[in-house]
Amino acid sequence: MCDDLHVGGSVLIVDDHPAFRASARRLLEAEGYEVVGETDSGEAAVELVRELAPDAVLLDVALPDLSGLEVAERLADNPSKVVLVSSRDPRDFGARFRRSSAVGFISKDDLSAETLRELLEGSR
Repeated sequence: MCDDLHVGGSVLIVDDHPAFRASARRLLEAEGYEVVGETDSGEAAVELVRELAPDAVLLDVALPDLSGLEVAERLADNPSKVVLVSSRDPRDFGARFRRSSAVGFISKDDLSAETLRELLEGSR
């Protein structure tokens, strides 16, 4: 991850809603992040992380094939930092969420480049 606060780093966006992916891409790119890919599938996310090696993965908790928590578990040994996103409250996911390898959680309504940056920098 780049140390310059005005440059974000590379991000893979994983969400099954095209409108959210497009919105997140615009928001992150406007703040200096490089969005290196998008997918709507947990299985594809695992492959893309290994192929693209992004600094961060913005990962929806609810995906059609695997849960974001399952994807985070599969990526636990990968250097990419996983940030879970959902429109649901993180308490809905219980202890499994807290035990995941994700560096944090952002509500979809609260997604901003600053919030993402704070989570990523706090996990160093």
